[in-house]
Amino acid sequence: MSGFDDNPFADPFAEPSIQQATRSSTQNGLEEYDPFSSTPTNTTVGGTGNTTNYVQPTVGAPTQPAMVTPTPANPPSYTPSAQQQVSSAEFQELKRRQEELEKKAEELARKEEELKNAGTQGARQDNWPPLPSKFPVGPCFYQDINVDIPLEFQKIVRMLYYLWMFHALMLLLNILGGLSVFIAFNEGAVFGLSILYFFIFTPFSYICWFRPVYKAFRSDSSINFMVFFFVFSFQLIVSIISAIGIPSMGSCGWVTVGKAFNESKIGLGVFLALIACCSTFLALVMAYALLWVHRIYRSTGASFAKAQVEFSQGVMKNEHVQNVAANAATAAVRTQMTQSTTGATSPRF
Repeated sequence: MSGFDDNPFADPFAEPSIQQATRSSTQNGLEEYDPFSSTPTNTTVGGTGNTTNYVQPTVGAPTQPAMVTPTPANPPSYTPSAQQQVSSAEFQELKRRQEELEKKAEELARKEEELKNAGTQGARQDNWPPLPSKFPVGPCFYQDINVDIPLEFQKIVRMLYYLWMFHALMLLLNILGGLSVFIAFNEGAVFGLSILYFFIFTPFSYICWFRPVYKAFRSDSSINFMVFFFVFSFQLIVSIISAIGIPSMGSCGWVTVGKAFNESKIGLGVFLALIACCSTFLALVMAYALLWVHRIYRSTGASFAKAQVEFSQGVMKNEHVQNVAANAATAAVRTQMTQSTTGATSPRF
């Protein structure tokens, strides 16, 4: 430090400590690097012999644009994930629900139009049975499943309607079977009863069990459900008896088929077997329809108590019942007043 004080303009790099540090750095391979030099400079790192050449680009030299070489390997195949598959399924479900809502909206619009026309034109005209206009007897009922029945119940009501038509067809085939038995065995009981069954059971089955179930699904009526269950159960028992074919019961069932084959009447036996198969199928479908309607009936919250309430309300709303009840109440009041007046004016002994 005394040397610096003596000559302040002396070379600072002349100090022994600085010169020793400079020599040690040169020996370790750390040369002075000039970033502005145009000549390459070799730098040895750590004295291991590995040299790294730093080439300084020339100012003003033309440069080439960067080139991207395509990857030779093909990209992996696309496989949708489980989440995407679930999303697609949910999309299809939403689309299906939207279509159902659109159908229901169209159904409601059609019903509103039908009710509006009915309100402007008065009561709806009966359209069933579809008889010609020149026929002496006109239609007796109004029936339109697409208008009266809700969309979710139209399938079962339409199935019951087709079941009724198949039942009428079976009664007609039973007449043909009875005629064949009458010709082959000279037995007229089956033929006569089959004609009677056709003219009685065809209209009564429509009125007694199809119309109640039609009105039950139309207005959610428990009392009509009860009527249907009672009558249709009896109809199912009759269909089972017809499929069995008990002699002298007016049906061509399996017993009659066995009798035809025992008498070596093969053609008659085959025809009667066809009728018996159709009768058996009819009984099975009726049993299935009864269970189906009962399941729907239980799912709608209907019950026997609700049927009793509907019956009492329907009876009390009836005009004739109201008149009878009013007359009975008036007569009871008059009798009571007469008795009280007679008791007040009668002398006491």
